[in-house]
Amino acid sequence: MTTTANPIDLSLYLVLDPDLCGGLDEMVSTAKIAAQNGATVVQLRAPQWKKRQWLLAAQALKTVLAPYHVPLIINDQLDIALAMDADGVHVGQQDLPASEVRRLLGPNKIVGLSTNGLAQFHEAEAMYQAGIIDYVGVGPVYPTGTKKDASPVIAVDEVAAMLQNRILPAVVIGGIQAGKVAHLMAQGFDGVAVVSAICGQADIAGATQGLLAEIHAAKGGTK
Repeated sequence: MTTTANPIDLSLYLVLDPDLCGGLDEMVSTAKIAAQNGATVVQLRAPQWKKRQWLLAAQALKTVLAPYHVPLIINDQLDIALAMDADGVHVGQQDLPASEVRRLLGPNKIVGLSTNGLAQFHEAEAMYQAGIIDYVGVGPVYPTGTKKDASPVIAVDEVAAMLQNRILPAVVIGGIQAGKVAHLMAQGFDGVAVVSAICGQADIAGATQGLLAEIHAAKGGTK
């Protein structure tokens, strides 16, 4: 069995929303503050943007995240990831197939895949065993307004079935706010992915630290 060679700490996975953050500069500042305060992954997601904006944002994010060794994941835009030598790419079920992303990105970069049901999750497990993907995103688990084309909310029993005897790293996403983290971590996820719980918050550092404290408490730590 082949498995991934690209481990990733999914504990606190920040998905950036440039509109919620207040624009490019504020988004980059949000990412930097979040990284300083414990975010373990940052994903750039800006479906309404043109390529030039993607490139400028990826350049700025790579610069501010580098000192904290927080990986920068590019949502869907493989050409931007290649141009910027980003740490990885995340794709959805309707995006470029993960197998093509892996082929073009190479074996040493991170590839993530969104899943919205048990069948997709099982397919993802096979991709993980084949070394195509490194982790899976599961969601949405709550209604969310930050992703206009979000899939239906996954039923609780289906989430439980996904996590039973799973073999691949999994982060949960969709409508996650402070106070909901412990319940999700207790189900067996490796981490939580958040958008509005950090983007647009008046106190980015405090919001990040609060989420991280919930994660560590759920994992049995005290940080």
